[in-house]
Amino acid sequence: MMNNSGEPAVRARGLRVVRGGRTVLDSLDFDLHHGQVTGLLGPSGCGKSTLMRAIAGTQARVSGTLDVLGSPAGTAPLRSRVGYVTQAPSIYDDLSARQNLDYYASVLDPSLSRAERADQVARALAEVDLEDHAEQLTGNLSGGQRSRVSLAIALLGSPELLVLDEPTVGLDPVLRRDLWNLFHRLADERGTTLLVSSHVMDEAERCRRLLLMRAGRVLADDTPEELRRRTGSATVEDAFLRLVDAEKEAEKEAEKEAERNAPERPRNEKGAGEGSPGAPAAGPAARGDEPGNDPAPHRTPDAGGTAQ
Repeated sequence: MMNNSGEPAVRARGLRVVRGGRTVLDSLDFDLHHGQVTGLLGPSGCGKSTLMRAIAGTQARVSGTLDVLGSPAGTAPLRSRVGYVTQAPSIYDDLSARQNLDYYASVLDPSLSRAERADQVARALAEVDLEDHAEQLTGNLSGGQRSRVSLAIALLGSPELLVLDEPTVGLDPVLRRDLWNLFHRLADERGTTLLVSSHVMDEAERCRRLLLMRAGRVLADDTPEELRRRTGSATVEDAFLRLVDAEKEAEKEAEKEAERNAPERPRNEKGAGEGSPGAPAAGPAARGDEPGNDPAPHRTPDAGGTAQ
């Protein structure tokens, strides 16, 4: 369903996730536009999967603002409007591909008749080219085929937003091409918004827009063409590497500047003992236990925000 409200499909402002004392997502600001295929790219461990879980509404301890299709991420009205594919296929090995889809179709919309469910299942199987394997137990399918079963489940009910976490991993080049053609067809013909993650940079060229991530931050948010032009690069991979190198250099300069501006520590005079000039007094004030003096370091409360 095409949305003409002018509002983005996804809007993040100050999006932050802290896990075990480590900042996984660091105050992200970005928009995803309706009817576009946006690529989410970056090295392993940069926060891509955490961001996708946040958008799909399955990530705990999220702070900041994250609106999806006009509602806060994870709220009940979004359940049938967002399709989410994880890296590990969430399917039942003792059911066939068709039975898996039929089960999920009944959960997504219990009001559907058996015939309506069958139509949805048949369409989804055809879209991911699994018709010839529809009756096989998913436990006997290859890794790539199991991934396609998960994608077919996400396509049930024609969701307005598809969040796909590395959906082409383990697929041969022909099937990868066919799936990318499907993604663009969904965007162009149905107005579906797609966020597709990958750590394979050549897939970036297939996207209309890119979010490049590094260390929990958005390094760039632009079209592939503009990224190449802005960095003077021949490929998106080269552009990404140049942006990473520039950020690393900026981080080094910031560290050097902080060291230069740090106050010098006072030095005790050599040989100074108790009672000698320059030696600290041994009274309560020196120990920090005079009333009003707290020897413990002051710890600033965490400003990460309250988890939603």
